[in-house]
Amino acid sequence: MREIVFDTETTGLSPGNDRMVEIGCVEMIGRVETGRTYHCYFNPQRAMPSEAEAVHGLSDAFLADKALFADKVEELLEFIGDSPLVAHNASFDFGFLNYELRTCGRTEVCMTRMVDTLVLARSRHPGAKHSLDALCTRFGVDRSQRVKHGALLDAQLLAQVYVELTGGRQIGLSLAAEQQAGASPQAIAAAAGATPTRPRREPRPHAPSEEELSRHRAFIAKMDDPLWERVA
Repeated sequence: MREIVFDTETTGLSPGNDRMVEIGCVEMIGRVETGRTYHCYFNPQRAMPSEAEAVHGLSDAFLADKALFADKVEELLEFIGDSPLVAHNASFDFGFLNYELRTCGRTEVCMTRMVDTLVLARSRHPGAKHSLDALCTRFGVDRSQRVKHGALLDAQLLAQVYVELTGGRQIGLSLAAEQQAGASPQAIAAAAGATPTRPRREPRPHAPSEEELSRHRAFIAKMDDPLWERVA
């Protein structure tokens, strides 16, 4: 299944009063990143509050020559298609995305397409911290490059977190399918990412030889009432 993990940066918290200034999208198929991304900055046509700039570092000067959302809406809609859209605290990102779509006369994204990783995290780890930073720490996702918020980087981090929240990369599930399909042991090992380190060795014979049996009989003949004789 194709899914799009995305994140937005904005001038504030209220769609309408505030505007989207950045979006980053990561394509996943079968919960695996394909390498395809979409990233764009937008001119919000309003001043950037200092509080918001402190979060993402996007200044009025930087955004002054960027395209309007309406100028990029076609390529954004083409990238996301009709796939489910995954975001952290997704109602926030959906609110801004749909406001921008309405403003330029386009159809809003249906909320049934929304997958909220914040809801997933709260369900899986009640009472824990659920920020993106906290989830990266919990699942061992490297966030060393995250000095400030950035839509594409945050979407890439969230894609890794999303995989962990939905079960991780359970190789064993794919191995069962390989076995049912009659795959060879070598193919199954390759699917698991394993590389044989030495050639397969045939089983060694383990039945005693006639000489060994003769020596055993001579050994127990020296015993008083040996157990082996009673069993026989």
